[in-house]
Amino acid sequence: MQVDQLNKTFAALSDPTRRAILARLGEGEALLKDLAEPFNMTLPAVAKHLRVLEDAGLITRGRDAQRRPVRLAGGPLGAAMEWLEHYRSHWDTTHQYLDDLLEELQAETRNAVPPAQ
Repeated sequence: MQVDQLNKTFAALSDPTRRAILARLGEGEALLKDLAEPFNMTLPAVAKHLRVLEDAGLITRGRDAQRRPVRLAGGPLGAAMEWLEHYRSHWDTTHQYLDDLLEELQAETRNAVPPAQ
């Protein structure tokens, strides 16, 4: 994945309103007015969020007569998930090492002979 595209994806995902819009689109396509409904903002403000999402490739806008349905586009999200997966694997390995070490230390503590009094 190109670094520029990855940057656009994460920048678009950094805003809670845009994440909420994506969550709504996960249920199916919607119109601008439907997407704006849960937010206390104007239609032009929501349209700006849609432009950011579209520029990042996270949504597409169609044309159906007078309607302009908005749809989720998964390509960049999948690529971002692949990028994140590399780091998840690293942390899983690190956490497993720490779990094993903790278990070993606990076993040593259980098997230790208490000092004589």
